[in-house]
Amino acid sequence: MTEILLEVCVDDADGLLAAIRGGADRVELCSALEVGGLTPTPGLIDLARSLNGSVPVFAMVRPRAGDFSYSDREFESMRKDIECVAKARLAGIVFGANHCDGTLDRHRLEIMAKMAKEFGLGTTLHRSFDLVPNIGEAIALAAEIGIDRILTSGRSAKAIPDGLEDIAKTVEIANGKGIKVMAGAGIRAENVGQLFGRIPFGIWEVHSSCSSVEETNAEKSGQTIAKFGFEPNGGKRRTNESEVRRMKEALGRD
Repeated sequence: MTEILLEVCVDDADGLLAAIRGGADRVELCSALEVGGLTPTPGLIDLARSLNGSVPVFAMVRPRAGDFSYSDREFESMRKDIECVAKARLAGIVFGANHCDGTLDRHRLEIMAKMAKEFGLGTTLHRSFDLVPNIGEAIALAAEIGIDRILTSGRSAKAIPDGLEDIAKTVEIANGKGIKVMAGAGIRAENVGQLFGRIPFGIWEVHSSCSSVEETNAEKSGQTIAKFGFEPNGGKRRTNESEVRRMKEALGRD
């Protein structure tokens, strides 16, 4: 039986260490996961480089929160970010670009995919895919320009249960096109079995933050900095080593 690969998304140094120690097969390195993940800081990229070892690290390339329709200046910054990832010798990039109608921006995706391949970087099309109006056309485009995999929640806020039908459809269409499908968004050790109950074949990679809510240092000391907008109310979600291990166990990888 083919083993299911676990990719863990993290947005800080402690989460990165937890993912590696917990046994993640690959790490998606971001900042600001509360808005879906943004480009990580140079310091975090450098830390990932120094800790990389045998665990591949893919860096998010997303310059801001919001939609995926970028200005020329934003796109220029994305290209520079790809160069930074390559210089740090990370394993790959996670990226996306759409037109205002949700269709994939072939021109910009092709430029970034070509850059990645020239630098020897792997490529993941992130959940900008979940905004597309036509799954088949988007998969064909991604495969044609050489993207390695698509991360999808099945065009839903959460992959389980709402996205299962679309994920199954994506797997079916992608079959034989040389592109992988990775399921993600709200997947936990408690519910990942539902994914494989609905889609027994074709999903060989799972994406999860493997996180739990932690009381922040400010909350522990009685400070109320959340009212200033410096942190979310109710604690911060952070990748937890034990949650990574639980997910590995749920995937039959303990």
